[in-house]
Amino acid sequence: MPWDAVVVVSFGGPERAQDVLPFLDNVLRGRNVPPERRAEVAEHYYHMGGRSPIGAANRALVAALQQELDARGHRLPVYLGNRNWHPFLADTLRAMAAAGVGRALALVTSAFGSYSGCRQYLEDMDRARAAVGPRAPELAKIRLFFNHPEFIAINAERVRAGLGQAGPQAALLFTAHSIPVSMADSGPYVEQLSEASRLVAEAAGREDFALAYQSRSGPPHQPWLGPSLEAALQAARDRGAGGVVVAPIGFLADHMEVVYDLDLEARAQAEQLGLRFVRVPTPGDHPRFPALLADLIEERLDPTQPRPALGALAAWGDACPEGCCIASPSQRATTAAAKQLPNTFTAVRPMSRN
Repeated sequence: MPWDAVVVVSFGGPERAQDVLPFLDNVLRGRNVPPERRAEVAEHYYHMGGRSPIGAANRALVAALQQELDARGHRLPVYLGNRNWHPFLADTLRAMAAAGVGRALALVTSAFGSYSGCRQYLEDMDRARAAVGPRAPELAKIRLFFNHPEFIAINAERVRAGLGQAGPQAALLFTAHSIPVSMADSGPYVEQLSEASRLVAEAAGREDFALAYQSRSGPPHQPWLGPSLEAALQAARDRGAGGVVVAPIGFLADHMEVVYDLDLEARAQAEQLGLRFVRVPTPGDHPRFPALLADLIEERLDPTQPRPALGALAAWGDACPEGCCIASPSQRATTAAAKQLPNTFTAVRPMSRN
């Protein structure tokens, strides 16, 4: 059966100051986050005028991807649906159904596998389809692409440019959003990030690098992935580095965690340590990035196409292993029950790697 459309599924973000608290309510719903932490995060958005860069970045990506697919002769309209802010995914699916879309490929804006970067999106898709009802389009998620040759090449190109700015004595730090260790233990997040960082560093001509984790938001007693970016910056200084190149490998586009946590807080710490600070751009606005996404779409349009991958890990398949990327140990008790519900996304089928 043919595919009728593509929907880019993303996190979403506020567009103005009055959007910030309703947006954060959506993000934090069902999570035990203290009010003071909510207020602290809100101030990050207010500091930036209440506007997250992710909205404009996603609209530009949708337009560029549409242009790329049109140029390749594919009659696939590209939609945008968000998890936490307008346009909400359920509203997008209603519009798609009204336009006659019956089956669509879903491009989630994450290259790596984790609960928040993969499984939660699958759950969001299930909920959105349930909200729309029987006319909701069938959805199939595009594979993770952490080791796709073009993803590595785009990031390496930008890392090389950053190293050129910072000088030969600069340390190279890759960063990704930290997550609870209990969550990381059930998924491929750390393995995939480590492999992608190694491949990008190698392609950029560097053997030495470090992977650090940023933007931790959990309670102090809960173990989260480390080392923290703060600790990694201090370690770079202790090793005698004169500068630091920070590459947010875990992000496809600028989020608040990039523009605030890196461009403001990490930069300030680096300056206090006497380190020259260079932040590498995220890959989503690279001129070749839409072509990478179009290649991933064409893999699903023609299953006979090869699936390129670099490094020691195989290309990720269309399905994930049972129990992959569970949010917490308590969720394991509900996984068996969830498997009894209709699921169009192959999230709990045996994984195939090609």
